[in-house]
Amino acid sequence: MNAPKKLLVVDVAALGWDIVSRAGAHARVFGFRPLEPVFPAVTCSAQASFRTVAWPRDHGMVGNGLFFRELRRVMLWEQSAGLVAGARLWRRFRQAGRRVGMMFWQQSLGEDVDLVLSPRPIHKHHGGMIQDCYSQPADLYARLIGEIGAPFNLMHYWGPLASARSSDWIVEALARVMNSPDLAPDLLLGYLPHLDYDLQRHGPDSPAAARALERALGYLARLRDEAEKTGYDFLFFGDYAIEPVTGPPVFPNRALREAGLLAARPVRGRLYPDFFSSGAFALADHQVAHVFIGGGADDGRVEAVLRDLDGVAEVMDRGRQYELGLGPTRTGEFALLAEKGRWFAYPWWNEPREAPDYAGHVDIHNKPGYDPCELFFGWPPGRVSSDPARIRGTHGRPGVPAAWAASFPVEPLPGTLLDLARAVEWRLDRSLDA
Repeated sequence: MNAPKKLLVVDVAALGWDIVSRAGAHARVFGFRPLEPVFPAVTCSAQASFRTVAWPRDHGMVGNGLFFRELRRVMLWEQSAGLVAGARLWRRFRQAGRRVGMMFWQQSLGEDVDLVLSPRPIHKHHGGMIQDCYSQPADLYARLIGEIGAPFNLMHYWGPLASARSSDWIVEALARVMNSPDLAPDLLLGYLPHLDYDLQRHGPDSPAAARALERALGYLARLRDEAEKTGYDFLFFGDYAIEPVTGPPVFPNRALREAGLLAARPVRGRLYPDFFSSGAFALADHQVAHVFIGGGADDGRVEAVLRDLDGVAEVMDRGRQYELGLGPTRTGEFALLAEKGRWFAYPWWNEPREAPDYAGHVDIHNKPGYDPCELFFGWPPGRVSSDPARIRGTHGRPGVPAAWAASFPVEPLPGTLLDLARAVEWRLDRSLDA
């Protein structure tokens, strides 16, 4: 009997069924099919659900950002694997001596695998940062820099300069690992980020989006060829799909502040949120916002303020959140779902002079909400945009299918991301008997 092939799994950010199905022959060669993402349809929730074969309510990554009640602090894009609860789909596979690698997956630091590569810059005390990547084995990143001829540039990974150059480097790194007998794991998970950028900037129906998709398909063709050459099967999937923005952004925190529920602390003329005394605030995350209540605020009043807000499709209580796969420990008392074509912006201030200092910078860890304006340059030079009206694509709502393709049979055909993850888990476990 032939030895089972190794497996390459690549999450392609924003690889939606709609854009793939319109892409023509270049896309059809992969045999893409539609797939329902988990809710919320955002990166951290999707990747955690895939590797645990579980809903966000079970593994705890209910979004790209979390609110830690004991700290009264919002943390976005934290990378500890300990934030993701539950057994991994490769558990039996690895216990049997097979090797697992993760490259550029979220929440991978400290994961119980054999190979890890993830951006991990050092933020300097007086501003600026030292670009670097965390790796296990410890010399992996230095080795890849030597082979590729350049380090990974975080400016191409997020911010106004974010571009396909990020995926360029990652594809090359994946290929180098797959071709290195001493490194190549039996299961390798990778992530390509660039498609998301231009779909958010220009919308999924734009010429820029079409060009970004062609670039992505070219990367997948390269990885398909490398997989065939090095004895890997492949699975490519989208974690969510981008839909066009058709209306203005929604500002739940402005509404809460105007109602006297969100407290702001003035510091040198700028308004910083006071989560210690606030009655309510909303952690905005694309088309979903988690609403946390404290300070003795009345739930009914908070709900009424947000239900009347233009652009809110639904104010979900804990029961409704659970039905959709959220909760119970890390979600808010309510969660907001945006109307189709709308999204939630995090600002609570009205006047530009009141904006916190971090509002004009790429600062994904201090902003208590996702800020896609960081994809654009602003004014004066050196700052990012503060104009949310520039955003043309968004995601997070249920019912917007992503796409997937594989080089091996997946039966029965998966309808959801969790179905696809179960099929991968079954394949890994079955390979132990071969």
